[in-house]
Amino acid sequence: MDLRQISPNLAVSPQILPEDVPALADAGFKVLVNNRPDEEVEAEIDHDAMAQAAEAAGMRYHYLPIHPGQITPQLIADFGKATVGQGPVIAYCRSGNRSTVLWALTQAGRMPEDEILKTADAAGYDLSGVRPLIASLASRKG
Repeated sequence: MDLRQISPNLAVSPQILPEDVPALADAGFKVLVNNRPDEEVEAEIDHDAMAQAAEAAGMRYHYLPIHPGQITPQLIADFGKATVGQGPVIAYCRSGNRSTVLWALTQAGRMPEDEILKTADAAGYDLSGVRPLIASLASRKG
């Protein structure tokens, strides 16, 4: 697994497997957030398989698929609810980028844009392309 710490309570990762979930629970993660649409994966790692793995490991599970170009205010809000104050969270998608984008959008208006982008960059994700969206969301909150 390639876990990348985004904040004290959130790590992101490229695709994980059901057999990875017990190790994540043993490492202290309490919540598993799956941001990868089922249309991108085979049945062995679809949301049903991952939900079963999370349940078996004693983790809470959220299926919040991100289809490219289709991030909605509801998806941002749901990601925030799934990750804020819920204990250590691991969120994943194909590469970890979409999960990082959702985190960044939940931080708009809470953290300075430069800090959001630097945090993502330190984890290996270039979010400069979503900077205008971060700015737009921040202006609505401010």
